[in-house]
Amino acid sequence: MMRIWNSIVGKLWATILLLVSFVLFIVTLFLLEFLDNFHTKQAEESLQREAATISKIVNDRNGQTNDSIHQIIEDILDLETNAIVVDRQGDILYSFHTSSSKDEIEEKLLSESVLFESPELGKQKMKEMILPSLTEKNVMEQFLILSYPFKQASGEEASVLMYQSLDAVHRTTKSTTNIVFLSAFIAFLLTTFFAFFLSTRITLPLRKMKQAAFELSKGNFDTHLPVAQKDEIGQLATAFNQMGRQLKYNIELIKQEKEQLSSILTSMTDAVVTFNQDYSILLKNPQAELLLKKWYGFNEKKNHPLPKEVFHMLEHAISFAEEVEDELELGGQFYVISISPLYSENSIRGAVAVFRDMTEQHKLDKLRSDFIANVSHELRTPISMLQGYSEAIIDDVVSSEEERMEMVQIIHDESKRMSRLVTDLLNLARMESGYIQLHKEPLSIVEFLDRMVTKFSQVAKDAEVDLSLETEETITLLVTADEDRLEQVFTNLIDNAIRHTPDGGAVKLGVYKSAGMLDITVADTGVGIPEKDLPFVFERFYKADKARTRGKGGTGLGLAIAKNIMEAHDGSILATRGDERGTIFICSLPFNAINK
Repeated sequence: MMRIWNSIVGKLWATILLLVSFVLFIVTLFLLEFLDNFHTKQAEESLQREAATISKIVNDRNGQTNDSIHQIIEDILDLETNAIVVDRQGDILYSFHTSSSKDEIEEKLLSESVLFESPELGKQKMKEMILPSLTEKNVMEQFLILSYPFKQASGEEASVLMYQSLDAVHRTTKSTTNIVFLSAFIAFLLTTFFAFFLSTRITLPLRKMKQAAFELSKGNFDTHLPVAQKDEIGQLATAFNQMGRQLKYNIELIKQEKEQLSSILTSMTDAVVTFNQDYSILLKNPQAELLLKKWYGFNEKKNHPLPKEVFHMLEHAISFAEEVEDELELGGQFYVISISPLYSENSIRGAVAVFRDMTEQHKLDKLRSDFIANVSHELRTPISMLQGYSEAIIDDVVSSEEERMEMVQIIHDESKRMSRLVTDLLNLARMESGYIQLHKEPLSIVEFLDRMVTKFSQVAKDAEVDLSLETEETITLLVTADEDRLEQVFTNLIDNAIRHTPDGGAVKLGVYKSAGMLDITVADTGVGIPEKDLPFVFERFYKADKARTRGKGGTGLGLAIAKNIMEAHDGSILATRGDERGTIFICSLPFNAINK
């Protein structure tokens, strides 16, 4: 029941029903009042006509018997109407009454002196009185009394007293009232039927529209309403369908823009974070997620992951609606931070922050400056020597041809050293830029190291250094590598080891397997590189202890080149101190083992 009252059908039905009921009630009241007055007036007019007729009959039939006059008048009177004719003295001349209450009624009528006060001819008096019932004993009824004065043929005055029970009038009115109420009830039923019919015609499309709206709220934007009418309901359904199509288009557009924005944010190398007005984080890309995890704990406010320096920048940007940009060092990392306010119409709704990691840029800048300084330093000595000796020859300072040839030889050696330096710099630059080209082929590492020992056997003999290869492997060890590039690496390592090993020392090459990798070692028995310098020996132009200072003709780039070559082979190289003395270089390469 509550469901009906809460629906538009119930409300329309109740509204229409109340309106029609109110109208019917008012109309019925006025109609009943009108009918009551109408029937009463009709009764009065009927009494007047009958009284005038009786008075005329009495005058016209003067001298006839009472029976003949009674017969004529009783034919004229209605069943509910009675009459008496009285003279001026109140004596009854004629009585037209068939009821058993005749005497009692006549007595009461004659006692009403008002009916006989100064009657004027032709002027009637109408009055309502309570008299005994004409049909029931000991029952009083309301009667309508008419006093009609007239002059008899003899010239004496008389009056016709007409009386009629109002129950007859009321019965007529009641009958009419019943008809009115029956009509009102039928109108009520018809109103209810048409109200439900009308409300159903209106609300059925609305209910369908409500269901379609719920479907739209669930994300089913293909929902379509049938347009079966051309009135306002049909126009509303058409507008609803257009709204659904437009909403679907806008949602798809927003989804595409959101996906595009998400893809852009995800692919960005910079960290991007969007903040709300209360400094809470609304959106962040994966780079920002990693950065915020790294920063967590830097801020004294534990409820926010930002370092306090960045938080102050964010506060300034939101509070003063100004773009803030600065470069900060946080946890050993360098960041360029740009924070811009976000607006919602004319008010600040938050800010967007972009964090660019400049650590590598700083490292590159430092490497560049160090590289320029090192190259300048390395080129200064040979250039000075070239300039000095060439000026000596030009100025003819030399005293003999032998001394001149010695100077020319020095100039030649220094120019070759400069050429090697430039060549190594170019090779290193290519390798570090990723342009190194490798021609990898299967290579037996034991046979390769045997050739390297044979290659440097005479150099080692001249330096009085024992050069040997030690391996316990009984299988053929294969690596997929560029043989020329590996020869460049081990040429540098073996040459350095021999040059920095004193007379009577030893340089040993070894091969060992370790977790899918092949470790090739070059160990010498020299003074060794200091422990503090070991992490930096693979940097360009790095100079360690004087005991390991490059000999004549070195460029200081060999170990840096060796490191790049090993990494290009998916391997590595490192330097450690020996157990007692000397230095051990360990080169690791992926390998395959094949039984002979």
